[in-house]
Amino acid sequence: MALNKTNVYWLLQIGGWILYASFLIGSSFLDSGSISPKRVIFFVFDALLCLVVTHFFRNQLIRRKWLLFSMPRLLPSVLIAIFLMGFVVYFLRVPINFILSRTFDPAAAFSPEQILGQSFFYVIVFFLWTVLYFTYYYFERYNNSLKYEASMIEIELNNLKSQLNPHFIFNALNSIRALVDENPSKSKQAINQLSNILRNSLASDKKGLTKFEDELKIVKDYLGLESIRFEERLRTEFEIHPDSKNFLVPPLMIQTLVENGIKHGISKLTKGGVIHLKTYVDNNQLKIHIRNSGHLISGTKRTKGGLGIKNTVQRLKLIYGDEASFRILNENDNFVLTEIIIPQQNNA
Repeated sequence: MALNKTNVYWLLQIGGWILYASFLIGSSFLDSGSISPKRVIFFVFDALLCLVVTHFFRNQLIRRKWLLFSMPRLLPSVLIAIFLMGFVVYFLRVPINFILSRTFDPAAAFSPEQILGQSFFYVIVFFLWTVLYFTYYYFERYNNSLKYEASMIEIELNNLKSQLNPHFIFNALNSIRALVDENPSKSKQAINQLSNILRNSLASDKKGLTKFEDELKIVKDYLGLESIRFEERLRTEFEIHPDSKNFLVPPLMIQTLVENGIKHGISKLTKGGVIHLKTYVDNNQLKIHIRNSGHLISGTKRTKGGLGIKNTVQRLKLIYGDEASFRILNENDNFVLTEIIIPQQNNA
């Protein structure tokens, strides 16, 4: 049975402090040749106290997002916390020492030399714990980044496979061939549109982002080609917010969703339908609405269309994390709405 992150943490945490208690017990035994049960209890309590304090420290690291700090900001914060933990543990262990030790001397226990000396010992212990914890955290994060990179490459390949639909290319070429004799100028325009789509598909930015206006050109080229095939059955409408040009989007993402709307919506309707693309900009977010005539069948999984949507969701998650959202739903009996919301990012 595979261990999750929480199980691994507790396994290392408990195991590490058991080793710490065993080291103290063993050292005391070797030093004096014997050890009393009360002394063993004290060392076990000491290890348990350190476990509780370090677990609290870990929770604070996560809750206050210290793990995301830059090194110049992280280092002094951690060092101050470690020194405070050292003093806290020393004073917390005084009561148990008083209970278990018959020779407890308050004057000695609260002398500056004793406090500083014992506290510094705990500071060293907590410093070593922190080094080990951060080493594990950064190693895990590096390992996850490699996994995400591999996933991104796999998703991009799958995405291109779904976007470069052989049926679409075949239909586009057939439409162009039919236009060559009937309307040479329109066939030339269609060839340019198809070449633009293919060129952009093969030259997608490695970062997975492209200018919205460039993506919009691809969508219009794609719809231009499809309008040749569907003729009057396909109508297109655009309402583009002027600030949309300031945003970056995953390349061919909108084209894939528009294609999905035509393939599973408009193409199924005898009279055809409408593709309506509208964008909104608000609070540094770009909201994209793609409406297509048709009806989304709940619970039905379509192999090829589903792949395009699945890849879109995965790409948004990898690029934007929780800052982006995606949904697809029946807006009413006649239209399906696909909505994407993405945050603004720098062009750099």
